[in-house]
Amino acid sequence: MKQRVLITGSSRGIGKAIALKLATQGYDIALHFHSNHQAANATTTELETLGAQVTCLQFDISDRDAAKQAIEADISSHGAYYGVILNAGIARDTAFPAMTESEWDSVIHTNLDGFYNVIHPCTMPMIQTRKGGRIITLASVSGIAGNRGQVNYSASKAGIIGATKALSLELAKRKITVNCIAPGLIETDMVSDFSDDLVKEIVPMRRMGKPSEIAGLAQFLLSDDAAYITRQVISVNGGMI
Repeated sequence: MKQRVLITGSSRGIGKAIALKLATQGYDIALHFHSNHQAANATTTELETLGAQVTCLQFDISDRDAAKQAIEADISSHGAYYGVILNAGIARDTAFPAMTESEWDSVIHTNLDGFYNVIHPCTMPMIQTRKGGRIITLASVSGIAGNRGQVNYSASKAGIIGATKALSLELAKRKITVNCIAPGLIETDMVSDFSDDLVKEIVPMRRMGKPSEIAGLAQFLLSDDAAYITRQVISVNGGMI
């Protein structure tokens, strides 16, 4: 039986790249999206062409009840996930003195609450399989080093790093690894306004990373070769920190 992986925010960007990579490696995919049906349908078609069985889950990761209902229904129908990849998130960048309550709350509730809302309903079913598993979170270079204009985003991603490390200790004896990938500047919509000159100034490798370069690491962390790697934060940032 093929292993199945839930990837949040997997209709486009880094999440899509991870889903496509895993499909080529024989995984089935639980594809999550928030609102873009067109992108979700297109990605589903691509994944099925690669031989993956795909289920689609639509919910806002900041909505606890919606996440719980969708995930529990999918697990009831198709079984526990072998892997969960917490990729979805948002940014609302502005200088802290000008930051509104909404800009703070939306980022914290989406990025940090999403950790609980998505991973919590997946954990006991994963434990009960007694077959181990993999949980991968996506943080950011901003969660490690901080970044001006991103106090809210940096706080949420630093929180994810702390939660990842703590959860790894609880699940290690269950043969479930819990690791974090911390990307730098990756070619996605989130950084589409960065100029080439700015990228060359702040990234020692003088380019943005590609979503496929995150996907390759995620695929490795899901593999049997990574069974002894847990509680780690792995940066993929071209030497930024």
